Amino acid sequence: MANRQGYDVVVDVDAEGDLGHTDLQEDNLEFHNSTFDNPASRAKSSQQSSFLIPQSNPTTASTSSKRYLWSIAFYQQFFDVSTTQIAHRCRSVLYPRANFLDILEGNPDLYGPFWIATTVVVILFLTGTISQYLAETGKEHSAYDFKLLSGAAGLVYGYTIFVPLGLWGVLKWFGSESANLVECWALYGYGNLIWIPVALVSWSNLSALNYAFVGVGFAFSAVFLFRNLFPVVSATDKKTSQILLVIVIALHAGLAIAIKVLFFAHASPLAKGTPAGSIPDPMGDAGKSVDSRLMS
Repeated sequence: MANRQGYDVVVDVDAEGDLGHTDLQEDNLEFHNSTFDNPASRAKSSQQSSFLIPQSNPTTASTSSKRYLWSIAFYQQFFDVSTTQIAHRCRSVLYPRANFLDILEGNPDLYGPFWIATTVVVILFLTGTISQYLAETGKEHSAYDFKLLSGAAGLVYGYTIFVPLGLWGVLKWFGSESANLVECWALYGYGNLIWIPVALVSWSNLSALNYAFVGVGFAFSAVFLFRNLFPVVSATDKKTSQILLVIVIALHAGLAIAIKVLFFAHASPLAKGTPAGSIPDPMGDAGKSVDSRLMS
């Protein structure tokens, strides 16, 4: 205990442990300077007593936890990933040994999915242009058609953004607590990695071979999505989970068919129209009829 003069009293107890029969004349009393009134000492003792509780500055913690939607710090957390982690996640997609959501370790990113989707868009445009060029070999004019680029961007970005968003919304609607939007985006984004080698080899003028390559890419990526989404979708009831998995596979099949038809078919709807670099006649057939009358 502490006295009023700022000293701590230490009483030496007998070996028998009987404080009542202690002879204060024979035993020694030691007096030490009290530290109860020292603010630094109180802070130190308080910190030691709460060793298992992390110490943090309340002002700093409240400031760092506020990440507004319009601030850069809000989006920065989704791109906080190293090159080593991205490479490891890409290898885990091509050589799956564990659940991909476990590979993410609670830190999903959007950096890898963005660049993978962008790479797929560029390669689809280039290989689609090569496929179109091979189909038009021997004709007078062949030019780049940038409709392939806009079509690839709309298809890949639209699928990677809105399908996971819809899946996440449905899972939340049915009360799934394990559904995470960023994890869904990361799963679909990294799942697009298989379309890079598929697009690189599907530019030939052999339609059956292109169908085989796209089919392999669809089967590989569909198994990847099914394997990783099954534990998440199973949080709902059995009938709902089965319907969701069928819809997921059906939408993915639609993506594969769209890639084959729009970019690696010689009768691609995106390749139709006026070739790039040519000037269309605004008068059309009416202008031709006027020219024929003038010539006559």
